[in-house]
Formats: sequence, C-alpha cells, structure tokens
Amino acid sequence: MCLLAVAVLSGALVLIASVPVARAGAVSVALTLCFLILGLKLRQRAQTQHGVQMRRWVETVVSQDPAACLLTDEQGVILYQNAAAKDRFAAATAKPLSLVLQGHFASPGAVVFRLQRRVGAVGWAQEQVFSTAGHLRLSVHRLAPDRILWRLEAFQTGSALAPSADGLSLPIATADCEGRVISANAAMAQVLGHAPERLDQIVPPLGAEEVIFTPSGPLRVHLATPPNPQALREVYLLPALPEPTAPLPMADFETVPVPLAKFTAKGQLLAANAAARHLLQVPSPAAEMFHDLFEGLGRPVSDWLDDIVQDRAPSRSEVLRARGLAGEVFLQVTLRRSVEQGQRGVLAVLQDATALKTLEAQFVQSQKMQAIGQLAGGVAHDFNNLLTAISGHCDLLLLRHNREDFDYADLVQIHQNANRAAALVNQLLAFSRKQTLKPERLDLADLLSDLAHLLNRLVGEKVQLHLTHAHGLGPIRADKRQLEQVLMNLVVNARDAMPMGGAIKITTQPLTLSAPLVRDNATVAAGDYAVIHVADTGTGIAPDLLTKIFEPFYTTKKLGEGTGLGLSTAYGIVKQSGGFIFVDSVLGQGTEFHLYFPLHTGPVETPALPAKKVVLRQGEGVVLLVEDEAPVRAFASRALRLRGYTVLESATAEEALATLADPQLHVDLFVTDVVMPGMDGPSWVSRALDARPDVKVIFMSGYAEEALSEHQARIPNSVFLAKPFSLNDLTATVQAQLQ
Repeated sequence: MCLLAVAVLSGALVLIASVPVARAGAVSVALTLCFLILGLKLRQRAQTQHGVQMRRWVETVVSQDPAACLLTDEQGVILYQNAAAKDRFAAATAKPLSLVLQGHFASPGAVVFRLQRRVGAVGWAQEQVFSTAGHLRLSVHRLAPDRILWRLEAFQTGSALAPSADGLSLPIATADCEGRVISANAAMAQVLGHAPERLDQIVPPLGAEEVIFTPSGPLRVHLATPPNPQALREVYLLPALPEPTAPLPMADFETVPVPLAKFTAKGQLLAANAAARHLLQVPSPAAEMFHDLFEGLGRPVSDWLDDIVQDRAPSRSEVLRARGLAGEVFLQVTLRRSVEQGQRGVLAVLQDATALKTLEAQFVQSQKMQAIGQLAGGVAHDFNNLLTAISGHCDLLLLRHNREDFDYADLVQIHQNANRAAALVNQLLAFSRKQTLKPERLDLADLLSDLAHLLNRLVGEKVQLHLTHAHGLGPIRADKRQLEQVLMNLVVNARDAMPMGGAIKITTQPLTLSAPLVRDNATVAAGDYAVIHVADTGTGIAPDLLTKIFEPFYTTKKLGEGTGLGLSTAYGIVKQSGGFIFVDSVLGQGTEFHLYFPLHTGPVETPALPAKKVVLRQGEGVVLLVEDEAPVRAFASRALRLRGYTVLESATAEEALATLADPQLHVDLFVTDVVMPGMDGPSWVSRALDARPDVKVIFMSGYAEEALSEHQARIPNSVFLAKPFSLNDLTATVQAQLQ
C-alpha cells in the first residue's frame, strides 16, 4: 500500500510538470480527486484489517465458551458465532439475530431492539427471557462502533442459577388458577422472608412486571402467562437492571434531590429521603401517618391510598396543605404503588406548590368576585322591579289617604323601608359596576375641603381627622356624590376600628407610573394618577381576611352594626370610575386604603344647567307602555291614567309591534323596559321608529344607564328612567317628554 501511494504521487507530479500552465488548475482538481480516492481506499483497507483482527480476537476468547456467543453489526446481522451458538440456535452468518432467535422465546425482535438501544446508550445491557425449556440470560457488549457481542446463557427451569451479583439463586414459585401457591423454592422464601401461600403475596393480582426491593437489592417480578386460564402460573424474581423507569435503588433514595417518601398501605411513613425530611421538617421517619402530614384531600386518605395500592386508579397528583409547618405551605403529592419485600406500599413524590397555589387562589378570588358581581347585578335588577311595584302602589295608596287617616303612618313606613331597600340594591349595583353614574370633572382638593365638615361629624370626638393636600394634583373624572360616599364609607370603617380613639389621615398624592403596577391580581397601566390615601391607627385586618373585605355582605362587625356593603360599594364605584383600590394592613397597627384615579385630560366640561322643576298637570296623549313585569306594568298604567294619559299596555316587544301594525293608531310616547324576554326594548323601538319617527321614547331599567347608552345614542328623543321610580318620577318624566 505504501508503494502504491508513492507511485501515485510520483505520477501526479510528473503530470503537473508536463502540462501547460493554463491547464494547471484543471490538473490540480484531478490530483485532489486522486488523493481523495486514495485516502478512502486506505481507510477502507484499515477498517477491514481492524474487523479481521477483532473477529480473530473474538474467536480466540469465546470459541470454547459453553454459552452461545455471537458477533453482529449495528443492525443485528450475524458476523460470527461460536460452536455453542451453532448447536443451540443453528445460527448462520449474514442472518439477522432476531430471525435466528425466532421460536426460542416470545418477541425476539422486540428484545433484540430493546437491548441494542440500551447498548447504544450505555455500552452494555443484560436481560432475562423465558422459554418453554427454561430461561435465557442475554448479555450484550459494544466492542466497536459497528460490532456488538451477544452472550446467551441457558438455564433449565428449577435448576440453580449461576451465582449472581447478589449471591441468590433464582426465586421461583408455582401457583394454580385460583392464586394458591403450590410450590416455592428456598430462594423465594429467603427473598420474601416467609414461604408464600398465595400469589398476591408476591405480585398483585393484576399481574405485570414490576420491581420490588429486597435486602439484597431490587428484583424484577415476572409472572409467566399460561396458555389457558386453567393452567399453572410461574413467578420468577430476577435481578432488576437499572432503567430510566425503574424505582431508585436504596443507595440513591437518600441522596436523590427529589423529595421522596414511602408509606405503607395504611398510610404510615416508612422512610423519607433527605430532601423530603427537609421539606416536611421531620427529623426522621417516626410514627407519622399520611393524614398527620397532609390535609385538604377532600376524601378519606385511606381510600386514596387503597386505590393506588390495589391499582384501581392511575397515579395522579393532588395539591395538599402541609400540616405542622409555619404559614401556608402547599405540596403537590404524586403517589405510585411500590412493593418491598413482598409488601405493597406507596411511594410519594413531593413538590413545593405554594407559589402555584397562591396564584390559583388569586385567580379563584378574581373569578369569585366576578361571579358575585354578576349575581349581585341580576338580583338587583329583579329587586328593582319588585321595589318599583311596592313603592309605586304605596304612592297610589298615599294619594287616597290624608295625614289624619289611621293607615297613613303605616303607608309612610312602607314607603320609607322600600326606599331603604332601594338604597341597598343601589349598593349591590355599585359593587357589580352596573349603577348609573353621572361623572364630572372633579378637583380632589375642593371635594375633600367641602366634605371635611361632614367627615368630622362622622368620626366623633375620640378620633382626630387630618386632611393633607398635595400640590399639583390634577383633575379626575368621577361621580361626585358616589366618590363622597366612598370616602365616607372608608372613614366610618376607620372610626369603628378605633373604639378607644385614634387618628385618621387622608392625604392626596400625584403619581406618575413609568411602568405598569401589578398588585393584588390587578394591573395599573403606566400613566398619571391622583391617589387618595386613607389611613387609620386601628386594630388592623388579619391577612387571611384581606381578600374578602370587598365581598358583599362580608363584615367583621357585630350583628346589626353593618350590612357588609360599605367596602363592596366603594370597590364597585372606584372600579366603575376607571380607578383601583388597594389595602395594606398590619394587625395592631392600622389599615391604609389607596385609591388610584387616572387624571382627566379631556376638555373642560360646561356645567349642566339645573333641570327645571316640572309642575305636574293633567296630561294629554297616548302612551304605549311595554313592561314584562305585571306588577310594574299595573302600577305604571294606573299612575299615567290618573294623570289623564291614554295608556296602551303590552307585555312583550312582539305584542307592542303587533299593536303598532294598525296605521290608524296614534301614539305619542313609548315607555318601555330595556331587558325583556324575546326582543329587548332598544331593538323593538328601532323597528317601530322606522314607521313612526316622531314618537318620543322613555327607557326603564333596573340596570345602569351605561348598559343602554350605546343603543340610546342611536335612538333620537329618548331618555332614561332608572328603577325603582316613584309615581312622581314617572309622571314628571312622561310630561317632560311630551312637552
């Protein structure tokens, strides 16, 4: 080969010297190809020589081995086999190993593929397989990137195994179709610590391979499947090979960085590795039970453990609260069945889920507040209909009674309590952000100065009230009356938190956020804000109650001292005004509320002229009243007829359109509810105005006007009348529209 290389190189140099310069480039390319071909030939010959040398070495080592030995390439094609392989398997060169092993045990192709994969990963592998004549131990080693050595040791059923790493013979037992153990060798009794009487003392009734831990190391349980259900079944315990899915050996259990704990089927803690002991803060496994360490499962712990042990349920995770630890600590617990020394138990994998649980709690709180808001809005709408009927019919009765009448005082009480109920409903609507607001441009300094006298009267003599205004505070846009209600609610709560006296400090602050502020599951966008701080020196609020204080009807006051709607009303008004409200509190030191309002950058609004007082008089005109609530419709129709109006009643929008189908019918005013079954108020009014464009409209609703504003803007000559309304409110609005 060396002489050939020298000859090729000499010829190439002579060729370059004899050609013109112009053709030197082409000749150089040809010369490069020659060297490339020569290099490939040299490499191929070297590999061939290496393969021959390896084959000779294998022949020398394994030719006299009583076990069958075969040399294959990466694809499992046989390159060499010793005499034992030829005698037992009739192996032939150039045949696939999986084909040669066909018929000697089940699924040889899968076994060969599995072992080749393990060899490719770690360089060696070993596995036990069973056949009708006994079982085989397959040991596989990689000798070179393309050479794999296979050694197949055969053992007869019932014979002693060659000594293994743990020094034990093969544990074997035979059971009948009902699970009774007929025979078990000494090795099986030695491994289990007792002679088994039933099959489920060795392997669970469902069968399947799994790993059990013994004093001599992990063993893999193999339950041979009989050809028919009535045949005898054999159980073998084999050395478990380290696989990614196999349970951790005992030596690694203590040092693995994942918190692991072992429990009996009854839930008693058997062992916990270092990571688990640190997480659970237990010095060493003692008599702790599963239910002593965790809580919050929502079902009996024994049922969950039994499902895992009996393999009735797949392994799944539960987030449980850790008992005995300071603060709220939550752990994600994943259980998996395990068998040690023939005893079934549970392996628990632990993971700290406190941060995840905190995020979940914030999300649930947000969803709960949204759901409560929707419920409150719906309840408020229905109550407004009821209160409209109650207060309206009370107004009708008051028209027929003088102050001297015996029943007059009772009617006044009914009317006053109906108004109180309406105020509570308005607070619910405020929380659900569905009340009617009249926002305007406000200067907080002026608003607080005007409110100072009333606030001083509210706090009493034991409490000092301090107001501090910051310079350069920009205007905001909010409903003045509602914002005053928010501040009064906060001040009253602060006063009640200081029964022995104290101080309330209200300060304003201009704030510019250069980046979004994320707090309490809310995000305050970057921009300019006016902030109001209301702080007290009272008893404070416990941390577990801070997330509940804005919920409707939640109160820590005694019965009769509050409805629990003050803070929920403040929350709704601030949010509906486009602001944010946060709270900080320390037990024994006090509480501080922070109200963020975006600055109003729009043009200065012209103050609206005060509405002229309408002098009620006998009316004239035809009113089409559309209301699905019969009590409200009965009151409204009677009230309008008493004022001299002709009233046409309809319970649905479809009925109203059918009434208007008569072209001879003259109508001056539509008075309609907004939310009705079927077609809603704005929809039917829009259709009716196509044929009657001059008719004016009054929309009635128990919801806020904002829910109608988009539709109302497209309907000319329309006004809004909020429920509950009185007799005078209704007749005055109708008269104003018909003027």
